Amino acid sequence: MPLFLNEADVRQLLTMPMAIEAVEEAHRELSLANAVDVPRQRTRLPKTALHILQGALPGRDAIGYKAYTSNRAGVRFLVHVFSVSTGMLRVVLEANLLGMMRTGAASGVATRALARPDADVMGLFGAGWQAEGHIEAIAAVRPLRRVKVFARNTERLAAFCVKMSERLGIDVIAASSAEETVCGSAIVSTVTTSATPLFEAKWLSPGTHINAAGSNSLIRREVGEDVLNSSHLIVVDSVETALKEAGDLLPALEKGRLSERQLVELGDVIIGSHPGRSTPDEITLFESQGMAVQDIALAVRIEALARERGVGIRLPYGDSKLSA
Repeated sequence: MPLFLNEADVRQLLTMPMAIEAVEEAHRELSLANAVDVPRQRTRLPKTALHILQGALPGRDAIGYKAYTSNRAGVRFLVHVFSVSTGMLRVVLEANLLGMMRTGAASGVATRALARPDADVMGLFGAGWQAEGHIEAIAAVRPLRRVKVFARNTERLAAFCVKMSERLGIDVIAASSAEETVCGSAIVSTVTTSATPLFEAKWLSPGTHINAAGSNSLIRREVGEDVLNSSHLIVVDSVETALKEAGDLLPALEKGRLSERQLVELGDVIIGSHPGRSTPDEITLFESQGMAVQDIALAVRIEALARERGVGIRLPYGDSKLSA
């Protein structure tokens, strides 16, 4: 019978190493043509919007979707996974934590593939919920000793730095400016809802790797054209998705200052069909929009662990047969 896993269930099962493993598998399978991903679709009403991402990992006998609604009261996430072989529902998960962890994990996978091996100082824009998973993922793949964080809300920023320092055992400090955040950082990450670029390319040190994780709609923009022009390699989770909703890239693409041919999929770097960083001084950029196959790859791992440990609620679904 299919399982239902609530946020508390997911929290007791999910780890960042699991999320990183799942996201890397999703990108690898996509680049090997062993997976399917459908870019986000949105249905908008004056007060509420519905967002749906669809995908399939046949090797995991999994096909499904993530659906979430957004309005002034908040955002609510659910992932549904069905069996490819039978068509039957396998698992439904509340997916707020799942989505946060897989978003962070995507930047972790990109950082492992693209950042310098000795990168140990990170500059981070954003001190919200998503930023927590972001630091945890980067710390899992690089030997971070210091993270400089910049955010508009100083009280939230201070609490965030204390929380993440205690959780990860590294020096997480508040930066006084955007320039301080970027200067001297080997990794720069943006996890915000900003509509305007957050920093200037001239502040970047040679060899910096950038993760831009917040610009997944046309009205959001975290990095400017000066950063794009300074980047030797621009990597996206999916070219198809990036061309649809990468707010950082679309203005330059529309003006002809950036070509679709310059965009490299993360999976192609992972499987070695496209080179990643070739010199220590190159600046690399990863643009993350989010993909259903990432959610599904993580959901099936959580499902397997839940069944093994007896976690979750069995749903009364799938026993009856429909007749014509």
